[in-house]
Amino acid sequence: MVLFPGKAYDEIKVGESFGSAMTVTETHLVLAAGLFGDFNPLHTNETHGKQSRFGSRILHGPFTSALVSAPVGMYFGGTAIAYLEHTCRFKAPVRAGDTLTTTWTIVGKQDKPKHHGGIAVMSGVCTNQAGEVVVEADGKILVKSRGRK
Repeated sequence: MVLFPGKAYDEIKVGESFGSAMTVTETHLVLAAGLFGDFNPLHTNETHGKQSRFGSRILHGPFTSALVSAPVGMYFGGTAIAYLEHTCRFKAPVRAGDTLTTTWTIVGKQDKPKHHGGIAVMSGVCTNQAGEVVVEADGKILVKSRGRK
């Protein structure tokens, strides 16, 4: 049973948007280092981070990418067949304490009758609490239709 059924392919329209917001914490930096095995001092050493061009430690790019993609998984919860593509362009660093707001827009649809649905083509942008763009993203997800034909 899915408590919050996601959008199906036959329910989405080009131009509609969805997203979410969350605050990055110190725990995210620590978890990312352990999950990825990437202990680069830009992520784990405050002294090094302060001396870097960023002025502090920053969140790992792959973890930032995962946070940006999370609204896609939630929006298509229970209807997603496969997340096919995900590309991020990192525009600014993400730090503990930043509140990230991600907005995805459906920019295209590709019918896939063989899969009883289609591909949602999406464009995303993630900003911090100052309104600064930190990530631009593109994605494609294969989604089933609710009214299977």
